[in-house]
Amino acid sequence: MLSNSYLRTYGHGRLFGIAERMLRRLAVFAASAVAATVVGSGAAVAQTPPATPPAAPAPPAAQEPTVRFKSAVDLVSVTAVVRDKKGRFVSDLSRDDFMVMEGGERRPIIGFNQEANGPVRVAVLFDISGSMRVGTKSVDAKQAARHIFSSLQAGDEAAMFAFDTQLDKVAGFTRDFKGLEGKVDNIEQPFGQTSLYDAIAETAKVVAATATSEGRVPQRTAIVVITDGIDTKSRLTAPEVSGIASSIDIPVYIMAVMSPVDDPRNNDYGTGAMSSGLTDLARWTGGDIFIAIAPAHTSIAARQIVAEMRHQYMLAFEASSRTGWRPLEVKAKDREHVVRARSGYTAGGGTTPSADTVQRDKVRQGEKRTTTKGGEQ
Repeated sequence: MLSNSYLRTYGHGRLFGIAERMLRRLAVFAASAVAATVVGSGAAVAQTPPATPPAAPAPPAAQEPTVRFKSAVDLVSVTAVVRDKKGRFVSDLSRDDFMVMEGGERRPIIGFNQEANGPVRVAVLFDISGSMRVGTKSVDAKQAARHIFSSLQAGDEAAMFAFDTQLDKVAGFTRDFKGLEGKVDNIEQPFGQTSLYDAIAETAKVVAATATSEGRVPQRTAIVVITDGIDTKSRLTAPEVSGIASSIDIPVYIMAVMSPVDDPRNNDYGTGAMSSGLTDLARWTGGDIFIAIAPAHTSIAARQIVAEMRHQYMLAFEASSRTGWRPLEVKAKDREHVVRARSGYTAGGGTTPSADTVQRDKVRQGEKRTTTKGGEQ
């Protein structure tokens, strides 16, 4: 029987729900291969003619062939959300309906799983920087957090973080959603500058580390950032953060709460105060961005984010032997289907990709980027 270490995730990649089934299949395959080796070897010895003269030396014994197995199978898993042209979820696809492209080369999909309405794990990242004091941003952001927690159900988990220039863990992962809603009211009043990108990167690392320390697989895990989209003090750039989040397969959803005059989509009088890289950051990690300029928009966005997490496909392929950042593109064979997944992964323990590398890869893929309004496609 093969040990659980036979299969392991690549770097911070996740080994998804079908791992146990794959483990059993590989174990059966290994046992069959060994049995076949023993039978084949025995047949070869049986066919060796015995020596007739008693004094003659016996013929040399046939050497038993050596069976070699890889010490581990490095799997990279990718979560993908599929919609049709009308924005509706597509939940009846099979492995053969997908294509995984790595650096322009098609990779065989060796693992596939799709479980409708599975449990989700949400880390809510709350902006408490000074810019959130303007207007009703802070009040709207707190209501958005409550909408997210109220959208969860039995079996789900949620955690809450807050940030200005520093990241603060308000509550770890729990199933006490009422308790989390109560903590929303006790979040500090907005103050200080904003390290939005740095906070997202740090939250992604904390969430991944928590899942690893608990011995749990972070399936259907995502970060939901509630912010006005303004960054004033981050060291990292949007492409660098998307590379970090993509490498550990944690989608980032942005819920931008703002007034109509700040709406960057408004060509007439939008101020465009929201950081321009946020949309790319969300899309490159496999997440999305929702702009909420009215209370109803936060409710719609919260429900859509959680629903999207429950309709994820999980694909797996063998990791590249080449180290470093490996660009990915997941596509559906049906051109009427639109797939959203992370943009790449880090192979062989390589370093996080530079901003130029991530941006260049996405430009090459020719990805179309649009902004979702009020949680509606």
